[in-house]
Amino acid sequence: MRITFFLLILFHALIHLAGFSKAFNLEYPNIIVQNVSRIFGIFWLIAGTLFMVAAFLFYLKKDSWMLFSIMAICLSQYLVIAYWPEAKLATILNVVILFGTITAFAEWNFSRRYKKQVMGFLRQSSLEPVSLLTEADIQYLPYPVKQYLKYSGTIGKPKVKNFKVKLSGQLRQSAQAEWMPFTSGQYNFINASTRLFFLYATMKHLAVTGFHCFKNGKAFMDIRLLSMFRIQYQSGKEMDISETVTFFNDMCCLAPATLIDGRIQWLETDGNKVHASFTNNCITISAWLHFNEEGELINFISEDRYATEGKKLIRLPWSTPLKEYKEFDDRKVAFYADAVYTYPDGDFSYGNFRVESIEYNVPKMEDYTNCNH
Repeated sequence: MRITFFLLILFHALIHLAGFSKAFNLEYPNIIVQNVSRIFGIFWLIAGTLFMVAAFLFYLKKDSWMLFSIMAICLSQYLVIAYWPEAKLATILNVVILFGTITAFAEWNFSRRYKKQVMGFLRQSSLEPVSLLTEADIQYLPYPVKQYLKYSGTIGKPKVKNFKVKLSGQLRQSAQAEWMPFTSGQYNFINASTRLFFLYATMKHLAVTGFHCFKNGKAFMDIRLLSMFRIQYQSGKEMDISETVTFFNDMCCLAPATLIDGRIQWLETDGNKVHASFTNNCITISAWLHFNEEGELINFISEDRYATEGKKLIRLPWSTPLKEYKEFDDRKVAFYADAVYTYPDGDFSYGNFRVESIEYNVPKMEDYTNCNH
């Protein structure tokens, strides 16, 4: 889609050279019958150049492309009206490019809140010292958890104060609904108990974006069509509890080194599974962690997460079966996970997630460059 839109803008830019060539009697496909003065010829050239600049900035993923696009559209449409009806078909392309520009601006504006919060927490996190994780740090952990930390390769490496994750996968709202492909960017800050998650998805060929924000026990989820039209928003006690479960799940699945955290209580060990609770900001949730003989975490099951049922939230067992361990940033974690709610009549898998990259202890950044999905 990006390549198609880039080529469309570039093609539209080249069309504008017809007005310039007409004014200066150059050999170029002639689509304008009327005489074009040299002044207007220069205007046609400027409009085409603005579209070219917009196209290449768009291709390079520079936000400034939108400004050049708006300037080009305004000048182009003025020229189209001046040379109507020969140039009238260019209005269609102007409308298409304008729609793309408006939706891109809406996405940029919506994601700006996420990016600003990421930058703020990165600055805060940069002040936190980091020491190495040692055998002594894990001695009090249940045996399966110790084996998991050793298997993941965390011993002798820096403890984790934050991490950045890029994911891809599919989501759906019900068993009958179509899967929506998505990519996402996510930052977790351990000591600040914060998870910032921004989603880019496609639903029926339309762009859907979403911001999940969890900050020290308070959470909200904001899902928008074309980054403009809110189609789902949730907040409140149930959301706070659910996102506390998700935050703990991220610690277990994506950053095993954080399992030395003092907010975790290891309650019970039964063979290769361990029961744990996590308390943050007066909210306590619990989960069973299941391991295999190799030391891999293979499932996380909690009774404390809520699912959307119509306009209500209902509490259901929630699990994330894990598989395909791979190395990311010199540590092993599961590459693939499903997200499953267990209803009275059976399991419902509403999402599958693939880890594209993980970066631990992300440094302070002065701009938004590396906050993008």
